[in-house]
Amino acid sequence: MVQMRKKRFSAIIVMLVAMLLFSACSGGKSAGGANDTTGGDQATNAAESAEPQASKPAAGASDLKPYELKLVYTGAPQADEKKVEEAMNTYLTEKINATIDIAPIDWGPWEDKLNLMIASREKVDVVFTAQWQKYAVNVAKGAFKDLGPLLESHGQGIVESLDPAFLEGSKIDGKNYGVPTNKELAAQGGIIYRKDIAEELGIDMTQVITIADLDAVFKAVKDGKPGMTPLYLKEGETFNSHYLGNYDALGDTSIPGMILKDSDSTKVVPSYELPRYVDTLKITREFYKKGYINSDAATNQTMNTDAMKAGNVFAMTSSLKPGKYAEIENQTGLIGKLAQIPLNEKTIATSETAGAMLAVSTTSGDPERAMMFINLLHTDKYLNNLLNFGIEGDHYEKASEEIIKPTDNTKSYSPGAAWMLGSQFLNYVWESEDPDKWAQYKEFNQNAKVSPGLGFVFNSDSVKAEVGAIVNVDSQYLIALETGSVDVDKVLPEYIEKLKAAGIDKIIEEKQTQFDKFLASK
Repeated sequence: MVQMRKKRFSAIIVMLVAMLLFSACSGGKSAGGANDTTGGDQATNAAESAEPQASKPAAGASDLKPYELKLVYTGAPQADEKKVEEAMNTYLTEKINATIDIAPIDWGPWEDKLNLMIASREKVDVVFTAQWQKYAVNVAKGAFKDLGPLLESHGQGIVESLDPAFLEGSKIDGKNYGVPTNKELAAQGGIIYRKDIAEELGIDMTQVITIADLDAVFKAVKDGKPGMTPLYLKEGETFNSHYLGNYDALGDTSIPGMILKDSDSTKVVPSYELPRYVDTLKITREFYKKGYINSDAATNQTMNTDAMKAGNVFAMTSSLKPGKYAEIENQTGLIGKLAQIPLNEKTIATSETAGAMLAVSTTSGDPERAMMFINLLHTDKYLNNLLNFGIEGDHYEKASEEIIKPTDNTKSYSPGAAWMLGSQFLNYVWESEDPDKWAQYKEFNQNAKVSPGLGFVFNSDSVKAEVGAIVNVDSQYLIALETGSVDVDKVLPEYIEKLKAAGIDKIIEEKQTQFDKFLASK
């Protein structure tokens, strides 16, 4: 599924390193974030040129038969979804003679419902996917189309505007099965917290450098605000999430065997052999026992942003980037009340190049039209912002050409999914955010630690049975352990025993063998 040829691996690494060096050394007032690789700002150029293009139908659009596209991504359904669909339908009919069915699935049931869609061969056209969302596993199931021919025929806007590192770094066995979102390339993790509550209680958040430093903070919140949950955790959003632990799973995060992105070691080990992982489990358990964490963390499916929005949560774990707190403010309505603190080193790994993508389902009735739509999300400023922010004058008002402000009806359409859908460099910026947001993205990518595993994705074909067994074991133990809901000293040994019985050692050995070959080929 994923072994790559020597020349292509070398090219990926050389290209990415060259990109980072150029980005670090280049001057000027570019606002293109991760996409300034040629001296001209591709992302900014795309944004500037998109609106004139938006008035022109795609070549041959009038010759296309009418078609309804179904877009599936993870997020809360919106009250004004149908209203936005109608506006998109008017525009898409003119552009590519298509209409759209926006079909978000809440984070809680997302994985189960997506698995059912794939198994039942339900008709879907465009699907959100990511390396941390079983991308490689679903490719192996035949869920997503090889996009090479489609990118060539209907994705030229993507190819021209998207940094080559994204398309190269997200390939599986030399093929693209997803179009990455055009966004930041570096990654960092930490917490988003209620700045207003910290100030009210006199908590000095500048003293927070590590996860352990949060103990005193959460105690102060628990004592000073008894009705507030100091830390909200749920499945996939914990201190041991890949974005916070800096774990590089060398492919699909559901398959065991990892290295540390912020280390030079190339030895592949199971998570429980990493002192960082086990220590974090124990810290989380202590926080849980002290009442800092929501008691239903192992079972609650409410998204962390929704929990913050309710107003009784102090902090949540989060992947970070410049201005992430401001995005969450707009999503939750907590304007001026949030801040963020990084808790690890910035890194770049394959997980970032494949961290958010749109795939074309193999059940699509018109893959070409699906690719036309994805291409528009990467090139058409009007359509991109319509999908992400709704209708101007209804769901937002313009404060200036690129700056928007909320209305009384913003709450009716605020999907918070811009990082999944197309090019973020086409997005408007909320007035509560820094107007130089995209320039900050470029700076964010500088001086990031490059994982030794950059460009490698594990091929699990030879250990499919073991991977399936491991997934079953994880479903019984992993969430409970990582949310602090169970005794680590008692349950972790039991978990390890079950993993070994399921064949984890065979998976680790095979992953190490493939990784060693990759490293030797560089």
